[in-house]
Amino acid sequence: MPKIKTNSGAKKRFALTGSGKIKRKHAFKSHILTKKTKKQKRNLTHFTTVDKSNVSQVKELLALK
Repeated sequence: MPKIKTNSGAKKRFALTGSGKIKRKHAFKSHILTKKTKKQKRNLTHFTTVDKSNVSQVKELLALK
C-alpha cells in the first residue's frame, strides 16, 4: 500500500508541539489592520492550539493518522 502524502497547505499552517498538540496561528492578522485595535492585533500574534473537534481532520491532512 502506498504512503499517504502530507497536504502541502496544512504542513505550512500547522506545527506539532513537544507534547504532541497541534499549534496554529490566528486568523484576521494579514490585512485591514487599521480598523483593529492594538490590543486585538497583539492578541492575534500569539499561537494557539487546534480545537479538539478539528484535531482528527488536521492529523489526517498531516498524515499523522
